[in-house]
Amino acid sequence: MTSKTLLVVDDEHAMRRNIRDLVADPDLDVLEAEDAEQALVLLETQRVNAVLLDVNLPGMDGLACLERIKQRWPALPVIIFTAYGTSERVIEAMKMGAYDYIQKPFDAEDLLLVIGRSLEYAGLLEEVRSLKEMSRAAPDGRRQEQAIIGQAPCMQHVFKQVGQVAASPAPVLVVGESGTGKELVSDAIQRHSARAGRPYVKVNCGALSESLLESEIFGHEKGAFTGADSLHLGHFEMADGGTLMLDEIASMSPRLQVRLLRVLQHGTFYRVGGDRDRKVDVRLICLSNRVLEDEVKAGNFREDLYYRINVIRINLPPLRDRIEDIPLLVRHFLERYASGREFMVPETTWKALMAHEWPGNVRELENAIQRAVALSRRNVLTPDLVPREPAADGGPGFYRQELARGRSLRAIMEKLEKRIIAETLAEQGGNRSRAAEALQVHRRYLYSKMKKYGLR
Repeated sequence: MTSKTLLVVDDEHAMRRNIRDLVADPDLDVLEAEDAEQALVLLETQRVNAVLLDVNLPGMDGLACLERIKQRWPALPVIIFTAYGTSERVIEAMKMGAYDYIQKPFDAEDLLLVIGRSLEYAGLLEEVRSLKEMSRAAPDGRRQEQAIIGQAPCMQHVFKQVGQVAASPAPVLVVGESGTGKELVSDAIQRHSARAGRPYVKVNCGALSESLLESEIFGHEKGAFTGADSLHLGHFEMADGGTLMLDEIASMSPRLQVRLLRVLQHGTFYRVGGDRDRKVDVRLICLSNRVLEDEVKAGNFREDLYYRINVIRINLPPLRDRIEDIPLLVRHFLERYASGREFMVPETTWKALMAHEWPGNVRELENAIQRAVALSRRNVLTPDLVPREPAADGGPGFYRQELARGRSLRAIMEKLEKRIIAETLAEQGGNRSRAAEALQVHRRYLYSKMKKYGLR
């Protein structure tokens, strides 16, 4: 296991020493700083994965130090340490980007839990940052599929959730439209969990008939049915001690839902044709591209099973709600499929890519880039090689669709404003001054809107 580093910033020597003793771990190095200035020097010279920062410091206080850290290392998780847990200062710290806060006097288990989660979160972000190096090491893309890509605030929230839930044995429900990357999230949870070195079994519930799915998940005894010539171990037994991922969980028949519920309630099951309970220890991750609440109301999905698998829920946003990630994704897919060729992307192509609705989400974008690379005769991604259908934004039916989704007029206008700013920034190569000029607004106004929408 790679050693990680925690920086503890507190002006009380006894407090720093207590924390060092509390988090004693051969795989965790602890650095100490007695004030903000010393902390900033250590951050410049040492590789730090997470920071535990006291708000009340001599000289530069904790909030000012947090602001400096976020300006210089925006992805670094910072845990605020304060004796004033309900104060406005803590609220301000969370708004400034603090990962979490701990109130003095603290509970040792709570502190260790928050520190562990922050380090898991840092690990996920490190995985994203190392994506380019991974692509050079594996140009065929096999290793690249292990990482989730995204800089949008909604994706940063997903990374944080994964870091928080990975260590828990509780069931996880990952929900999102087709092509949003639900399986990648499941992979990340498993990879960062305590079961990382144990079996990880995947099954698509929508790809098999009811009888075949039952046999695959629970296994069957020899002679259980015609053609059952030998004993067959099911996915639950194969995943014992590890993780089982069930994709398209909403496709499971009511009868199999009952059997799955029994496993979750009692930790036991029986094979098809068998009569003896078998005990298993499996962490379950379920994926769904359907709204399970609607499936429950329609009578297609058991309500009691829904509550069992919905212990921890991660909602993946569609690509249309994180269009600022499109340039990052496009460059990633170009590196994957262009086999070392340096592709140029004209502004007209960026405009077409940003304007498309991408109903198939990231998977559709990936296929589009792969196709464009294959068809390109030159190392230029011309507009004719990518989808050019105009976005629904601005069309006569757009606002009706958004209202039907439960969005208010304010939310619809903000979505349009965010898209216009993101597209203009992409067209101007990220140059904010030129983007402000193209939008005919003051640069300060553009900067404030970029901050509001989390655009970079």
